[in-house]
Amino acid sequence: MKDANYKWAVVAMLWFVCFFNYADRQAIFSVFPILKSEMNLSDVQLGVIGSSFMWVYAASAPLAGIVGDRFRRKTVILGGLIFWSVITVATALSKNYFHLVLFRALEGLGEAFYFPASMSLISDYHRPSTRSRAMSFHQSSVYIGTAAGGTVAGVLGQYYGWRSSFFLFGSLGVLLGLILVWLLREPDRETSGDASAEQPATQITGALSTGAGITSRQPDQHQAAPSTQFSVAALLMVVFSGANFVAMVFLTWMPSFLYRKFHMSLSLSGFSGTTYLQAASILGVISGGFLADRLARRHRAGRVTTQMIGLLAGAPFIFLTGWTLSIPILILAMAGFGYFKGFYDANIFASLYDVVRPEKRATAAGLMNAIGWIGGSTAPIAIAAASGRFGMSACISANSVIYVLFGLLLLIAIRLRSAQV
Repeated sequence: MKDANYKWAVVAMLWFVCFFNYADRQAIFSVFPILKSEMNLSDVQLGVIGSSFMWVYAASAPLAGIVGDRFRRKTVILGGLIFWSVITVATALSKNYFHLVLFRALEGLGEAFYFPASMSLISDYHRPSTRSRAMSFHQSSVYIGTAAGGTVAGVLGQYYGWRSSFFLFGSLGVLLGLILVWLLREPDRETSGDASAEQPATQITGALSTGAGITSRQPDQHQAAPSTQFSVAALLMVVFSGANFVAMVFLTWMPSFLYRKFHMSLSLSGFSGTTYLQAASILGVISGGFLADRLARRHRAGRVTTQMIGLLAGAPFIFLTGWTLSIPILILAMAGFGYFKGFYDANIFASLYDVVRPEKRATAAGLMNAIGWIGGSTAPIAIAAASGRFGMSACISANSVIYVLFGLLLLIAIRLRSAQV
């Protein structure tokens, strides 16, 4: 069941599920200019379309986490895939603004169930020695799915109408779900042990519990206090809300920003607004996964340290993206931001799982997603409103400050993790 080959096959299968998870949600942003013209929508209304997904996604995430811990994760993952793919097809049938908001909200409901269950499942197949790498390889599908969703929607939208990409992605997602019913296997949760001797972070106490059921094999005097574990988990979730805010600014508005500021075509803005950033993120997430696994073998805070590097090093590139008037510099800036964003993303859940008991991991991931996407859901509307006064360029550059502040906040988490002996 959990042989060396199949555990990586699981990552590969979930990679394709996650690909559609992000392609489906990203496609809408590349056709914003068409929707704005065809349905006579304002920027704020477009922001609501983007945020409606995130509001429901965030509200559903805690429930999705509980479901992922109590039911077969395979069923949760594939049921969610088929549901949100059907909703993607339904989005193509939208006739007005209300329909777009409704279907985007329903898509958020379906997609909310994916990450808590899939991250828990991967963590059962991969012990700490390979966990960051497994999750970073899986995370690469986020970037490729985002780039494909934005690019394909832009190209098809320009030549065949904005609805065509939703028909395409939705139908392929349903087909994938039916195929994986036969291929994806559910691991036994009780055999998912963390082999605490593999890394310094051995006392996984369940940050979301009262501290009962400590899994460390070390003597009690070496066990970290449950309150410390809880504090680290809480800090990671708060930082995720800030990082996700910045990510949603780029995902929501970058195609439109390029369309307006640099006068790119719909297809070129959809491609440029996603591909350079996401391609660099693939390299960054793989680098971040390998670096984090290596640092985690030496230091308890190795994964969190990798995340901090990603935020602080990525901040200058965010500023440059909004500030520059040169397309070559713009591409360099988006790629630089994407690369270091990958450092952070590779360890979003791996860092959290260092301080959460195995049986609570889906619940923890659901709570993290809820907090992170509450932050992310404010981005589309906030930037739409602020850009009317300050301009989109200034609003994008200002996000560099957010990256710096939340990167520095991770220093507290590093100190807490390092203090555990």
